[in-house]
Amino acid sequence: MKSPARTTVTAALPYANGPLHIGHIAGAYLPADIYVRSLRARGKEVLFICGSDEHGAAITLRALKEGTTPQAIVDKYHALMGKAFVDFGIGFDIYHRTSSELHRKTSQEFFLQLNANGAFTENTEEQYYDTEAKQFLADRYIMGTCPHCGNPDAYGDQCEKCGSALSPKDLIDPRSTLSGSKPVLKPTKHWYLPMERSQQWMQEWINTGMLDGAQQHDPAEWKPQVLGQCNSWLKEGLRPRAMTRDLTWGVPVPLPGAEGKALYVWLDAPIGYISATKQWAFDHGADWEKWWKADDTRLLHFIGKDNIVFHAIIFPILLKEHGGFILPQNVPANEFLNLEGQKLSTSRNWAVWLHEYIERWPDRQDELRYALATILPEFRDSEFTWKDFQDKNNNELVAIIGNFVQRVFVLCNKYYDGKVPQPAPSNAAQGEHDTVLWGELSAIPGKVAEDIDKFRFRDALLTAMNAARLGNKYLTDTEPWKLHKTDPDRVRTVLFNSLRITAALSVVLEPFLPFTAQKLRTMLGLGELKWGDALREGLMVPGAPIAEAVHLFKPISDEEIAAEVDRLKSNTPVVQQPPATATAPVITPEPAMKPHISFDDFSRMDIRIGTIKEAEKVPKADKLLKLSIDVGEAAPRTIVSGIAQHFAPEELPGKQVLVLCNLEPRKMRGVESQGMVLMAEDAQGKLVFVQPGSEVPAGGEVR
Repeated sequence: MKSPARTTVTAALPYANGPLHIGHIAGAYLPADIYVRSLRARGKEVLFICGSDEHGAAITLRALKEGTTPQAIVDKYHALMGKAFVDFGIGFDIYHRTSSELHRKTSQEFFLQLNANGAFTENTEEQYYDTEAKQFLADRYIMGTCPHCGNPDAYGDQCEKCGSALSPKDLIDPRSTLSGSKPVLKPTKHWYLPMERSQQWMQEWINTGMLDGAQQHDPAEWKPQVLGQCNSWLKEGLRPRAMTRDLTWGVPVPLPGAEGKALYVWLDAPIGYISATKQWAFDHGADWEKWWKADDTRLLHFIGKDNIVFHAIIFPILLKEHGGFILPQNVPANEFLNLEGQKLSTSRNWAVWLHEYIERWPDRQDELRYALATILPEFRDSEFTWKDFQDKNNNELVAIIGNFVQRVFVLCNKYYDGKVPQPAPSNAAQGEHDTVLWGELSAIPGKVAEDIDKFRFRDALLTAMNAARLGNKYLTDTEPWKLHKTDPDRVRTVLFNSLRITAALSVVLEPFLPFTAQKLRTMLGLGELKWGDALREGLMVPGAPIAEAVHLFKPISDEEIAAEVDRLKSNTPVVQQPPATATAPVITPEPAMKPHISFDDFSRMDIRIGTIKEAEKVPKADKLLKLSIDVGEAAPRTIVSGIAQHFAPEELPGKQVLVLCNLEPRKMRGVESQGMVLMAEDAQGKLVFVQPGSEVPAGGEVR
């Protein structure tokens, strides 16, 4: 494939019903920003697009809860997120919003073209209707009892306690979240995207990169987990998906007889990338179409893993059905970031909110950018801890970059009155250390760029940091402070070379640490630099003034970190403990016992020891695993269990578990589950195995 003339980069539209946390940043926005900054430094033509996703049932629910309007909710969080992005140095070309008039018009025109192309089918089906609120209920407007775990507050699309994927009709005793009343089933018409029509070409496009006889992308460049999730969907078979909803908050369906219906958020939201591009083009007097329709444009979507199928399957189908648009050449999705040993949770306030971090740690954006960049969940989930944040700052930013730059500027100000020293002529003062230095440094910019192009940002940052490590080693090996009086030529050359290393650092670190890179350029008296300037001869001019020595980074104390951990823990709901007394110890309350059952009730349960033989993720369900379990029968049973966020599939084979074998079989995400795995939950909400004390033959009965 030929090199693209330009690149359109989108970052997932954040949902405007709450602030941003570090999981969002590590999942999509920091990787995208690093990538875009690298392209720009290399003189590439690139457009960086994002905006607020402002439609959907969750926003109307939040508005009801807070006693306000959906527009007030999205206005509040659009402004909050937009400012946080700017403050954190995420350099979008435009940060748009899906509640804009331009987006409404763009989405409706897109829908009408799809409809004119015959991309939709019209189907009528029964959905829940609230007779008091006088409206149909989207999935999140319905709650009820989970049929799997008995959670009385499961939603119509998912039980957040056991992780089971649900549909509204699965719920026991469903109730409307609007009125609290029991909804009734009522027929309603919707427009469906029959994705099964695209099964064949989509399968070929995902796995070979071929589209209409042309090589459109290289699947070898795609992350294995992205291809894996796409192929799981394809293996199960693509199915029709409704592209409209019975909602008043959203983009209205622009067809007669569609009053009270809005576009499905996953049709509406990705079109937001296009409407944002249109707005940017209008603001700059530019052509928007070349960024979405030209064959020599490369389209990339940076997202988290929960949005893979929407960007890699559904949106490409919509683009192709519409006609005239290019499809994404890569969807470099990241996995999830955990926090202090637990999953990030907005409902439990177990999160580090970006805007609050910036308020508490002003002018220390790069410290967090660096810490997150070193742990980006590129291929598997990773974890942020405040202690690691402190260690990265003190042992790497302060001790490596800061130490090198501080020493160079102190010596240049001390020996040469704050001016760039004149190196010795020709090679008169060059030594073996210089030859080794330039040999190793010369490879760094190219290697950093190569890793970034492969979306291996952690490797790229490690390579960029090696420039500072080489600088420190160079100073330690040459010891210019010992040679000032005996060999001034050598000292001038060493410090001149060290300033060149500093300039190179300002280039190769800029994608990761833009605020620090700007400080370095200011200290060196340099303007904007391109990638090719990193080690360019003549960049540093002898006699040119440089700034006084400053501390680029400050150490972070144990007390500061302890305060952050305490703040995090104090934000989460806690169980009130009875006061301790001399005679009564503090006891942690246990979960309330359930009502008594008879012995006959218990004896009807067939609980057996099972040995897990195989485990794999269930397509389109982040919380479900498909398990093959030997319970002593002729063939293993297939059981679907909501434990995917607690255990990796590869760690389960060989584990023994308790299995409720005579639970009525039930289909979950197209897979028939033939029983239930019994687990325990610890104080932190993490699931743990209930295993026999020693290995028991599979099928052993629990009495």
